[in-house]
Amino acid sequence: MVRFQIPTTHHIFPPEPTNCISNLLSKSHQCLTLLKLCSSTNHLSQIHAQIHVSGLQNHAHLLSELTRLCALSPSKNLSYARSLLYNSAVSAPISWNMIIRGYASSDTPTEAVMVFLDMKRRGVRPNKLTFPFLVKACAESFALEEGKQIHVEVVKCGLACDVYVNNNLVHFYGSCKKVLDARKVFDEMGERSVVSWNAVITACVENFWLGDAIRYFVKMMDFGYEPDETTMVVMLSACVKLRNLSLGKWIHSQVIERGRVLNCQLGTALVDMYTKCGAVGYARLVFNTMKERNVWTWSAMILGFAQHGYAVEALKLFSTMMKSSLIRPNYVTFLGVLCACSHAGMVDDGYRYFHEMERVHGIKPMMVHYGAMVDILARAGHLKEAYNFITNMPIEPDPIVWRTLLSACSIHDANDVKEVQDEVRKRLLELEPKRSGNLVIIANMYAEVGMWDKAANVRRVMKDVGLKKIGGESSIELGGSIRRFYSGDDSHVDLEGTYELLDSLNLHMKMVNFLS
Repeated sequence: MVRFQIPTTHHIFPPEPTNCISNLLSKSHQCLTLLKLCSSTNHLSQIHAQIHVSGLQNHAHLLSELTRLCALSPSKNLSYARSLLYNSAVSAPISWNMIIRGYASSDTPTEAVMVFLDMKRRGVRPNKLTFPFLVKACAESFALEEGKQIHVEVVKCGLACDVYVNNNLVHFYGSCKKVLDARKVFDEMGERSVVSWNAVITACVENFWLGDAIRYFVKMMDFGYEPDETTMVVMLSACVKLRNLSLGKWIHSQVIERGRVLNCQLGTALVDMYTKCGAVGYARLVFNTMKERNVWTWSAMILGFAQHGYAVEALKLFSTMMKSSLIRPNYVTFLGVLCACSHAGMVDDGYRYFHEMERVHGIKPMMVHYGAMVDILARAGHLKEAYNFITNMPIEPDPIVWRTLLSACSIHDANDVKEVQDEVRKRLLELEPKRSGNLVIIANMYAEVGMWDKAANVRRVMKDVGLKKIGGESSIELGGSIRRFYSGDDSHVDLEGTYELLDSLNLHMKMVNFLS
């Protein structure tokens, strides 16, 4: 740390009466040099004091540099920066822009809008560098109405054609779930960049307008834009949401064809896509070819193995990570490990990993980890133990945890299952009295043990309050497209042909059985 000794009895800059202008230039140069060396708010305050003592408080460049350090440095103090600007006679747009930018990336992004309003009151005209960070602040705080007003200001200032401003507007509307507005801004842009395409594709993917995301991606390439790493990562996340392996493979082929380097971010996205689309073998191939991996890469592969029942492989990979790399596990890594223990029925190991997570690695368990531990115990038939584990949790259990245990009660024939079942059912109905899925589970439990009256009563309650069981859904991938089918849905145009084909297959099977 650099320390600046500030004498209390003499000025830091000795007076040079022979040439006042030269003296001021020398002092300003020295202050700028000190500001470049500044490493803390305390140093900044000392230099600021010397600027006042030296009569340089209205020096525009010095004020701008002071504001930049207060607003944008790692040890930023936005309140100090704001007071600097508000108490200064010099008020250039650049200083206001830096404070708006600082607030946009702070914990209080809405303050950026307040600074902008003060900027207008003081008659300072915003420029094209003002609005991108102002719009970003509205996106960070999901301030839709404020963002719309900023959009109006953009038009008033004649910046509606600025590509950088428009990119941020597309991102803002996407963040606020206004996809039509995001698309409108994008479609009306006279000038676009790769960032523009990424912004509209991201807006579509994050709001589940996945078909539109794919169409924009294809258009992007048709118009001669080269997709970058961000484009590919966003499109792979769309494949995950669609569970469309064919599309994921095509995106992967585009990555290879365009010579993209398989770095951590892109490689991890591919591993995640393949595991979540059920192609664990492809995920492992990508994982093995990656020269550089981070904790997210390892975690995606471990969790992928675990979720598809490859418990041994998941735990072996975790052991390899701990032994052969300097990478430390995170909360996702341990979720994969606990999931593996659940599939393998490893109760003791599950407990060990669960406790090591916090005691050894300093990772505080989240609800999802408690749920995984309940799943380990419930799958192994330790229903009473699982119930006690839930009741002793340091955080309030959510409905998913209780539902996990209730589902396990229906598949185990333990001595204490009735007692546990009644308690869990009571807790779950207290938390979610109107969730149809809970009532269906309870009705099915009654039916399985022959308690038909109680099962009928539960069904009657559902009917009386207008609750319906969510229709079953299945899907198949055909010709690169996902076709979804819902229980009781007769709206498919080719439904008659489907039934005719089923009847034909049924008749064929009967003939084969008869002839054999």
